[in-house]
Formats: sequence, structure tokens, C-alpha cells
Amino acid sequence: MGLTASVLAIDAGNSKTDVAVVAADGEVLATARGGGFRPPVVGIGTAVDALAEATARAFADAGVTSVDHVSACLANADFPVEEEELGAALHARGWGASTVVRNDTFAILRAGIPAPRGVAVVCGAGINCVGMRPDGRTARFPAIGRISGDWGGGWGLAEEALWHAARAEDGRGAPTGLARTLPAYFGLDTMYALIEALHLERVAPDRRHELTPVLFATAADGDPVARSLVDRLADEVTTMAVVALTRLDLLDEEAPVLLGGSVLAARHPQLDDRIAELLAARAPKAVATVVTARPVLGAVLLGLDRTQAPPAAHARARAHYER
Repeated sequence: MGLTASVLAIDAGNSKTDVAVVAADGEVLATARGGGFRPPVVGIGTAVDALAEATARAFADAGVTSVDHVSACLANADFPVEEEELGAALHARGWGASTVVRNDTFAILRAGIPAPRGVAVVCGAGINCVGMRPDGRTARFPAIGRISGDWGGGWGLAEEALWHAARAEDGRGAPTGLARTLPAYFGLDTMYALIEALHLERVAPDRRHELTPVLFATAADGDPVARSLVDRLADEVTTMAVVALTRLDLLDEEAPVLLGGSVLAARHPQLDDRIAELLAARAPKAVATVVTARPVLGAVLLGLDRTQAPPAAHARARAHYER
């Protein structure tokens, strides 16, 4: 059938995948949604098979069999070597004449800016930060947990809250309302009971992240320990943004700083206010904005960047997702 579409855009997270087939003029010809993308758990081949199912549906709806370029922003592509490995696996499927894989944080960044220039900090289950310039320069962090120097994210915040609450209850730490609010969320009376329930998996371990909103609610009620954790997260978000801006020589000029992910998108007043305060002091020319656009839009725009599509094509694609 030949190349009748310009870009196959893929935004694949741990829990879901969004796919779009886009024409050279920015028209979104077809979209599809699939399951999560978890190559560390299921292997690269099986993970790419999941992308193939959604891609096949989008291609069928668009009436095409391939595209000029595949723009894939994938969770678990944390190092350039992983991007290359995953890029080779996707390219072998024959979906496009060229293929570029990036970490999925780049999709959130590009979705929120009119041109490929700026920094994004994403705080959801984990925390990550990336930046880019139009000349192709990027800034990034490994962002794979404590071994890469990370602190924060919903999972990390929940762990910190549990740590402080446990020590408060048994006398090793300062008093905090978290010792009451965390077990109460699961219908329990004490931290001892919650610790036992988590240890024996009467409460599933992966439910710990549900405690992050409890932490923020406790902070909003004025608890000093909970408030200190929120302030620490604000400091970490700001530090990552400032380092990325510095690496890209953007610290001394007006530049966007996009804030995304479930924790930052929740717009907790204390966190928002503290980030604004710290950015004003450390990066006064930064323009902070919370990203609300769907990340797949970023994958689309990165693909149109790569194919040198005109500004009108970018605007048309953005209008499709922002209507």
C-alpha cells in the first residue's frame, strides 16, 4: 500500500498504551489503546507484542500498513542503551521507515510546550526529569530509584510516611498524625496493625501507594512531619528542574518548566506554593505550568518534529487532543 501516513505515535506506560496514526498535515487518522508496557517483567518481545496489537488496530482503522516514522515514548526506557534496544525491537516490526524511542517523560514534556525547548518534572509512582533543546541536546536522569539518587514519587512518599508513622507510634520518632491516619485508611487502629497487615500481605503490598493522598491530607491539616515531607518533595522537584535547566544553558533565560504526573497534577496547595517559591529563588526566569495534555500528543509532536512537518501540522495535531 505504500507510505500513506507520516507518523505512528506510541505512548506506553506501565498501565496503558496510547497509539495514534497521523498524516503529514497533522490530521489524526486513527487511535487505539492497549495494555501496559513492562519489558522488565515480561521481556522485550512480549512487551512489544502488546504494542503490536494496538498498532494493528490503529493501522486498520487508518487504512495503512506502515508510516514514514515511528515516534515511541516508552516507560522503562531509562537509559540510552535501553532506548536503542527497544528501538531496534520496534523497527524490526516494519511499522515505519525510521524509528526513535525515548523515555516516556519526553512525551509529557513535548505535549506541554509549543516547541522542543524546556524541562519537565514528572512525579507519579516515581519521579523523573528531562529537558530538551531544538538543537537536539537533552538532559535526563536515570530515575530508577534510590540507587540513582532519586527521592520522591508516590511510592517513595508512602514509604517515608510509613517510616515516620511507625517510629512515632513506638517512640523512636517525633509524634505525627500519620500514625493515626495511615492505618485508619485501611480500617485499622494502629501502625502496629498496619505493619503486620502489610508484612503478612493481608493488605497487598502494591496498595501502599494509596497512602500518598493520605499524607497530603494529613499535611493539609497542619501535621509538622507530613508537611516536612511535602516540602522535601517540593525541594526535590525544584532541584531536578534547576539542574536540567543548567545543563541545557536555559537557567538564565525564560524557559518552560512542565510539572506532570498524578502527584503534581493533583494541585496540592502546599506543594504548588512551595515549588513556586523555590523556583522563584533558584530559577527566576523559569515559567512553571502543570501539564494537562495527554502524553500521546507529545509522541505525536516529536514525530512531526522528526519529519520536519510545518507548524500548521503541529497545530492541527494539538487541536485534536486539546478540543
